[in-house]
Parts: sequence; C-alpha cells; structure tokens
Amino acid sequence: MRRELPFNKMIGSEEELRALVGYPSEIVTKKVVRYLDEHCRTFISLSPFLTMSTADKSGFCDVSPRGDSPGFVLVLNKNYLIIPERPGNKRVDSLSNIISNPKVGLLFFIPGLGETLRVNGKAFIVKDEELLKQMAVNGKTPMLAVAVEVNECFIHCAKAFKRSRLWDSSSWHSKAKLPSAANMLRDHTKLSDYLSEDLEEMLKEDYKELY
Repeated sequence: MRRELPFNKMIGSEEELRALVGYPSEIVTKKVVRYLDEHCRTFISLSPFLTMSTADKSGFCDVSPRGDSPGFVLVLNKNYLIIPERPGNKRVDSLSNIISNPKVGLLFFIPGLGETLRVNGKAFIVKDEELLKQMAVNGKTPMLAVAVEVNECFIHCAKAFKRSRLWDSSSWHSKAKLPSAANMLRDHTKLSDYLSEDLEEMLKEDYKELY
C-alpha cells in the first residue's frame, strides 16, 4: 500500500524547477573536469574522510562514510583512485551495490575547509595484492579496495558548511545532549536482553579493531 504523501505541492518537471530556481553561472557550468588534475590530487591527499554514494540495481540509494589518515585514498593516476576497504560491520551495502550498479559519487572533506571535492565515476571491487599492499596500516593489508574510474570532479562551494557552522566548535552540542548509539541499537534491534551498558562495551571493543 502506498503511503499518503504529507505534502501536496511538488515540482514535476525540470522546466518548472528552472523557472523557480534559475540557471547556474558560467563559472559553475565550466568548473567540471574529467580527470584528477593537480588541484584534485592535492585535495585528496589532505582529506581524511569521504562519503561514498551508491545505488542498487533498482535505484535505491545508500551513502557510506570512509575515513583514515590524510592521504589514505591512493591516486593511481589521473583517471583512477583507490579506496581501501577497512574492517566494518560486514553489511557491505556499498560493495553489494557496486556489483549490480557501478556508478558512484564521492564527496571529499578536509577538516576546517568549507569547500568539498565531488568526484563521480564508475567503481570496481579489486583485490590486486600489489595495490592493496600500498595501503597497509600497522602491517595489516586490506582484503579489498574500491577502484573508481573518474568521470567528473569539481569543487563544491562552502555555503552548507557556513550555514551549519560544522567546523565551528562553539556551535557543537555538549556531549550530554548527543544521541546514544547504544540506546539506538537497543531500541532499533529490539534486543531487550542487552542493556545499554552492554552495547556500549560491545561498541568499544569493536572500535578497537580499526585495521
């Protein structure tokens, strides 16, 4: 059964959208490059965090974080970059999506910088030992990596970061106000046999295995 929409006014065409929003400037339309130039490579080398957007064969979308020390993403050449697959929760949502639909979108962040780097392309799951060895940490080599063939990349403006004040620590909530991952896990999974304290300890133990 289809849910009743909680709104009644929607945009139904690009023409209607453009009539309301307008068109981008010449700088915005021309800022896209089709390869990783010197600027993109420098940005990626300083980035410790990115988000990866994927979709399954039906078009249902997912976004996943990836993070490590700055430079953890290997820029192979101007057309390819490699993202190591570190230990996670084994859901492998992104990897499963890539198998059925290889199109991906990446967003690279540098702490303190409002601008981000957007990279779109085609992804492959690779297990090339020589490549993987280059991304080893503490003597531990990742089992897999995601290779991305770059189709387009461009700098994204800082307006969202300025509005959100994301890097401004004075705007951050106190720790007492932050959501409890343990409580969320307990309630979402309905595992009533576990106390929040038990789940917190499980999380702490899990976070020890970063590589």
